[in-house]
Amino acid sequence: MLVGDDHPRACTGRRLLRAGLVREVRAPPNGRERPLVLDPYAARPLSGADRPRAESAGVVAVDCSWNRLSAASSRDPFAAPPGPGRRRLPMLLAANPQHFGRLGELNTVEALAASLALLGREPEARRLLAGFAGGPEFLKLNRARLARYRAATSSDEVLQAERELFG
Repeated sequence: MLVGDDHPRACTGRRLLRAGLVREVRAPPNGRERPLVLDPYAARPLSGADRPRAESAGVVAVDCSWNRLSAASSRDPFAAPPGPGRRRLPMLLAANPQHFGRLGELNTVEALAASLALLGREPEARRLLAGFAGGPEFLKLNRARLARYRAATSSDEVLQAERELFG
């Protein structure tokens, strides 16, 4: 979903749309399974257990400024019903120039690429990141963490991996 409050030139979501690598979704599809929504406030992290739903219904990232994230979440049409389809990404380091090395402050392309990598679709993650400043570095910077999270079969195992990796 495109919220549109980022600077147009800095907005990785818009660049992905223009390149035809993602599609814009403004509301959940009627009568179908709801996609997984990446939500940094969700309790459960994305895990291998989410792969079937992601493959059948997709993954949605809300594209907005970090400064306005809570306000964007309140305008998110995917928010109802709450709970079961919302996942946060496990702890990863940003590689984008604005937030390099910061824990969890990923831009939209990094978030979508992380979800693809975690769900076993690393070639697609690399394709999304190509051409973005810091893009290829993102997977290198998080290689060990992504491998550890990908090996987890449930959200509980991802939580355990986070505790071990970040203490």
